[in-house]
Amino acid sequence: MIIDSHAHFIPPRLLEAIQDSAGNFPALELLPDGQGSFGFAFAGNKPTRPASKMLSDTKGRLDWMDSHGIDLQVIGGWLDMFGYEMPADQGRQWASMINQHLKEFCGQNDRFLPLASLPMQDGNAAAAVLDVAHKDGFKGAMIGTQPKGKGGVLDDPDLTPFWESAHRNGSVLFIHPVFDSGDDRVNDYGMNNAIGRITDTLIAISRIIYSGHVENYHNAKIVIGIGGSALPYVVGRMMRNYNLHKDTLADPSKALSMLYYDTLLHDPAALAFLIDAVGVDRIMMGSDMPFPIGDPAPRAVLDHLALDQADRATLETGVARKLFGL
Repeated sequence: MIIDSHAHFIPPRLLEAIQDSAGNFPALELLPDGQGSFGFAFAGNKPTRPASKMLSDTKGRLDWMDSHGIDLQVIGGWLDMFGYEMPADQGRQWASMINQHLKEFCGQNDRFLPLASLPMQDGNAAAAVLDVAHKDGFKGAMIGTQPKGKGGVLDDPDLTPFWESAHRNGSVLFIHPVFDSGDDRVNDYGMNNAIGRITDTLIAISRIIYSGHVENYHNAKIVIGIGGSALPYVVGRMMRNYNLHKDTLADPSKALSMLYYDTLLHDPAALAFLIDAVGVDRIMMGSDMPFPIGDPAPRAVLDHLALDQADRATLETGVARKLFGL
């Protein structure tokens, strides 16, 4: 079984439900694009992109998977629509609606495995929704790097109930960059995708490493996309900082060995470096489907590495199968 561990999908019926129930969310504004889709504005904040039709194209997704020999795809929602700026009560209702439709879609399509959405603007609400998600068969959640909207941090003390729930449930937590990376310098040259997503993720992960969250909530299985978002490359500098402030910081080298990563690096040499840094038993193949910045042929990069059959199977199947209990 070949598994793509990093992808996004919006069940078609969810888009219909959003339009039908928009009045239940006073903090939500739907923004039609005039071409049959719409974007979102949450609590008056910056509008998102319109939802790409590829995010809801079931046949197109299955055809793509078949063409690349992929048997199963792990799908989270679309980060643009996670709505962390909404008030907590609306956020809880919003995330629950997303999860209900992901659950129904994957129940009818056994080649997809869902990751829940959570109302990360409030720790108690996020914990409650995560607990329900596990009871409903989810293995974990895809969460954004900036809870509570732009500038939010995952080590916020308000999120302690969420981290306790993830630890208690043994949740898989795929930490993913959000729509706005938080740095206006990357708004040109396509750099928001090329660079902003990496720096956004690296900052978020560095905070939960130094704060001790990775160690303290070690039953949570934390996955870092974009091949670790440069973390393995900068861990030496992070260790230097740790050695200067040991009394107040947790050990980055220990955390590095506790995290999981995807293969989304677009470069065999970079992936070889990641394998050397953390080992094949911490890495899963991932595409970031259906986004253009993702890898349209995620298995091909492995052809350029000196992998034996067992190591390739670990990357394409073994780690994901173990992590998601398949």
